[in-house]
Amino acid sequence: MKTPICCLDLEGVLVPEIWIKVSEKTKIRELRLTTRDIPDYDALMKRRLKILRQHKIRLRDIEHVISKIEPLSGARRFLDKLRAETQVVILSDTYYEFAMPLMKKLGYPSLFCNWLSTDPAGFIANYHLRQPNGKQKAVIGLKRIGFCVHAAGDSYNDIAMLKAADKAVLFNPPPHIVKEFPQFKIAKNYKELLKALG
Repeated sequence: MKTPICCLDLEGVLVPEIWIKVSEKTKIRELRLTTRDIPDYDALMKRRLKILRQHKIRLRDIEHVISKIEPLSGARRFLDKLRAETQVVILSDTYYEFAMPLMKKLGYPSLFCNWLSTDPAGFIANYHLRQPNGKQKAVIGLKRIGFCVHAAGDSYNDIAMLKAADKAVLFNPPPHIVKEFPQFKIAKNYKELLKALG
């Protein structure tokens, strides 16, 4: 019997969408768009970086917004219960520069994500993927070393991960994603998600 391991998306599953919080703070509506809206991650990130530079928003400004973000209600308790039953890895398209304050509030779970580079003025110059299709490849890699992978996400950028997993769950997804990918189980709260991942 293979050992189970759970792979979870971060934003929308355990914490609010970071870019939406940045949009609310800066009053820049265009920054509200996420991978729930735009499937092409590269196009989305290039758009975001252009907007940040146009509005003179530096990495430190975003880090200040993130420092005020709290995990979703019940997320820490859910994560603690899940980690008591199985190993958990957070697979996210966010960046270590954004995520580490949130990891502290979640009890420092394992996190695989990406990183940013800044220019001398402190603007985000570029983003760097750990590898293309990192979520999907992490699941495939874990399966190759003998794990049975259960996964949960909520957005377009989670679909490849969910398709690669042995058991997959969409957590509070928007209706258009439910309609587009009817093959996945749906969980609307942490109680349902814990049961679905078990």
